[in-house]
Amino acid sequence: MSKFGTLVMGPAGAGKTTFCSALIQHLQHNRRSCYYVNLDPAAEDFAYEPDIDIKDLISLEDVMEEMGLGPNGGLIYCFEFLLENLDFLTEPLEPVTEEYLIIIDMPGQIELYTHVPILPTLVKTLMRGSLNINMCAAYLLESTFVVDRPKFFAGTLSAMSAMLMLEMPHINILSKMDLVKGTVPRRELKRFIDPDAGLLDDDPARDITGERGEENGEDDDPTATKNVMGGSSFNKLNKAVARLIDEFSMVSFLQLNAQDEDSVGAILSYIDDAIQYHEAQEPKEPMDEVENDIGYGE
Repeated sequence: MSKFGTLVMGPAGAGKTTFCSALIQHLQHNRRSCYYVNLDPAAEDFAYEPDIDIKDLISLEDVMEEMGLGPNGGLIYCFEFLLENLDFLTEPLEPVTEEYLIIIDMPGQIELYTHVPILPTLVKTLMRGSLNINMCAAYLLESTFVVDRPKFFAGTLSAMSAMLMLEMPHINILSKMDLVKGTVPRRELKRFIDPDAGLLDDDPARDITGERGEENGEDDDPTATKNVMGGSSFNKLNKAVARLIDEFSMVSFLQLNAQDEDSVGAILSYIDDAIQYHEAQEPKEPMDEVENDIGYGE
């Protein structure tokens, strides 16, 4: 028996929990079952109560208080504890049938996706063994990043890093598209959907003074305050990141407005394709009425 799921992840503030809620609502409207898993040990407010909540096992607040750790260290400890107690997650998922879409809501610290091997280990456990979940990652990046192009390419690099680390079917999503509507021309927005390294060359917010300073020898020190987030050194770094993304040619984005059901439905169709949901469904039996009509014709 197959199982199907999606891992919703991305940086803090990208709208992961909002997307999960919109996805659940859309599934309910279409009479399709879902199973909601919260793996964010700091999350508190939910539009839909999770079927599995990691806070029933361990919470970030308790870890920070008892272990004296910060938010990032505490979060890594929570996931290490989860890996030591995987039965908490795997046992409730065992009876879940192929009719359900398992939605796993992840925390926003990107260290989990890019720096430490915790999440790859968790993914392998879920996608192999007795659970054998056909699963894809949905990586959300806030669409307002397109206004700050270096920030957009940094977010795109984190998405690509997650793709390489997790080695699973993967879709990337620009969320909160309603916030940039009317701000970014549609023609220009297409260049962000398939990231174009040339975006940095014609960035209207580019620091021209930094380039002039370099000609006069004033921009040689990359540690100078005015050059940390500007100047030629910063521009060269961003161009190198953009070229790296362009050379791998792995990242492209879908557009999401969580308030628009058609937009949520379009994202769901990509998820279904990635996990091969429809291919695994049994063909429906002909209706009795149709069979009777054929019989009468004979």
